[in-house]
Parts: sequence; C-alpha cells; structure tokens
Amino acid sequence: MKPVMLALALLLAVVPAAVAFNCPVVIKQAEDMIRKAEAGKVNADTKPLIEEAKKQVAEAKAHHETAKTKRDHGDAVRKAKVAAAYAEEAIVLQNP
Repeated sequence: MKPVMLALALLLAVVPAAVAFNCPVVIKQAEDMIRKAEAGKVNADTKPLIEEAKKQVAEAKAHHETAKTKRDHGDAVRKAKVAAAYAEEAIVLQNP
C-alpha cells in the first residue's frame, strides 16, 4: 500500500491543482497510464492493481459526467489520480 501512497503523492505534486473542468485531461492521463501498465508484463501481482485502476477511472468518468459543482469535478479528478497511481504501481512492479 505504501507504493500506492507514494505514487499518489508524486501525482499530486506533478499534476496541477484541480481546476473545475480539467477532469478530461486527468482522466486521459490515467487511461494512458493504464494502457502502459497493460502493455507490460501483467502478472498475479499487477493484475488486481490494473483492475482497480480501471474501476477508479470508470468512477472518475461517472463523477465528471454527473458533476453539478466544482466539488463533483474535484471528486472526479481525485478518482482519476488514484487510478493513475494504481496503474503506476503496476508498472513499477513489472520492472524488477
């Protein structure tokens, strides 16, 4: 779980603060990270991480599509960043 938190912290430091309508950009970044993880050596350790990343990005899309306030968009961005963190952890575990 520690690598997930580290990856999330790195993403929060690198990706600019959540502006109300940058959800699609952050969601796209997460989807790209998931594709990169799927392109690597998927094994028993990384498969659950990739599946969780897909779940989180689907939730991010749903939050964005139904958003009515800035907070809703913030939730979408947070979910997308968590998805990217799971995918990044899978990538790290694929490379010894």
